[in-house]
Amino acid sequence: MKWVIAILEVILRALVPAIVKASEKTSEDGRTQPELKARLQKRIAAAGWLLLMPLLMFGCAPRTIYVASGEPVRIRETVKGAKVWVLDADGKPTAGRMDLPQGWYCLPDED
Repeated sequence: MKWVIAILEVILRALVPAIVKASEKTSEDGRTQPELKARLQKRIAAAGWLLLMPLLMFGCAPRTIYVASGEPVRIRETVKGAKVWVLDADGKPTAGRMDLPQGWYCLPDED
């Protein structure tokens, strides 16, 4: 592992000064040519939006499925510590918690 780090260190020590030296020339060009700088900023802004668009459209969008009222659904994953109403010995609803196992069906109580 140490030899990999040593090789990477040698490569970086050779590349970083070359990259810095190459970028000095282009940074000076931007100062002396304001229209070039403005054109490059527009290109960077356009490219940024093009990269962000797929993320905005598909990346984190929640998927919603409509379930009609009264329709049963099957639980896909076990739900740990779900808040439920259970009936006590007298038949009165009491607040409780339980794990709802995968594969169970869930449906509304019409009463």
